[in-house]
Amino acid sequence: MIAKLKGILDSLADGAAVIDVGGVGYLVFASARTLTALGQPGAAVSVLVDTHVREDHIHLYGFASAAERTCFRMLQTVQGVGAKHGLSILSVLSPDEVFTAIAAQDRAMLTRADGVGPKLAQRIVNELKDKTVNVALGLGADATAPARAAAVAGHAGDDTMADAVSALVNLGYGRAEAFGAVSNARQALGEAAALDRLITLGLKELAS
Repeated sequence: MIAKLKGILDSLADGAAVIDVGGVGYLVFASARTLTALGQPGAAVSVLVDTHVREDHIHLYGFASAAERTCFRMLQTVQGVGAKHGLSILSVLSPDEVFTAIAAQDRAMLTRADGVGPKLAQRIVNELKDKTVNVALGLGADATAPARAAAVAGHAGDDTMADAVSALVNLGYGRAEAFGAVSNARQALGEAAALDRLITLGLKELAS
């Protein structure tokens, strides 16, 4: 299995790149985020790879970071989510944003991706909520502190946190951003933080 490619970017196409490694061109499918990070043809590049082997083809999927590849693999554990859906989601959301959307149960955030409707988005948040904790914590330096905080808070969420998130949503903030702010507030204040303090600190973070 190919796990990594390092070479020269030969060309870019819609949803894919050709990477020249020692004179051999590898067609690598990738998210718009990763394709942008690769730069222009002629640049030296390195991508992590997830290799999919089927009876009729071998496809290579490339990623600029371990977090993106891990998120791609996690998404595909959901029934009905294929590689195309995974890349579509990662084209519009960073891995951190995917983790936060799942922890916050914010299906609307996932429907920004082409081909992901409300039903599929709901299935994703339902099936992956408990997995985001291990994934975010296991990524170490590749996962930011907000991603880890949101995943853990989503897993261990309580009524106080839910009420704080609802309060911020009622003030006009998006559910995912409200959830992230309240998650960080609870991490700073502790598990026993009062509702008014969570709301106040969450608002302060959103306003900063």
